[in-house]
Amino acid sequence: MKVLIMSDSHGWEKEVEEVIDRHKEEVEGILHCGDSELNASAPVFENTTVVRGNCDMDDGLPEEAVEDFGGIRFFAAHGHLLNVKTTEMNLIYKAQESEADVVCFGHTHTPTAVQEKGTLLINPGSMRLPRQYPEGTYVLLEKNQDEVHISFRNMKGEPVEELSKTFSING
Repeated sequence: MKVLIMSDSHGWEKEVEEVIDRHKEEVEGILHCGDSELNASAPVFENTTVVRGNCDMDDGLPEEAVEDFGGIRFFAAHGHLLNVKTTEMNLIYKAQESEADVVCFGHTHTPTAVQEKGTLLINPGSMRLPRQYPEGTYVLLEKNQDEVHISFRNMKGEPVEELSKTFSING
């Protein structure tokens, strides 16, 4: 089971569409963690769960979303309302409230994958305006039995091995 996770594309529609088209046949779900700066009704998001970021003007986008893919529960939020630049605790609390195994967020533009208190916290980085990494990134999460592999990819779809990680997970 695979899930595509992206964030902070800041107005890029063609590039988002290219990434989705590249992986749509292999993934069970697609999450965009906000600051797309596109409308909720944008055709590119037809089969994508999208949350609202601080740069998104469309009130039709939810602040948070919970989705189940392949026996894993995902909580998604942009993170600006959860103070993600200061602490991870609010993400962990949201995971506990929603019984999520994985929390996906954006806002910091920094690619991150860590496991805290049994919860995976994933920031796929920014597609358009990366920080602390020289190029835009997104994530393919793949679950195999009791392991989850977080494969960071550059915008060409190439694996970014130095960021990618594998974690044990129950779910």
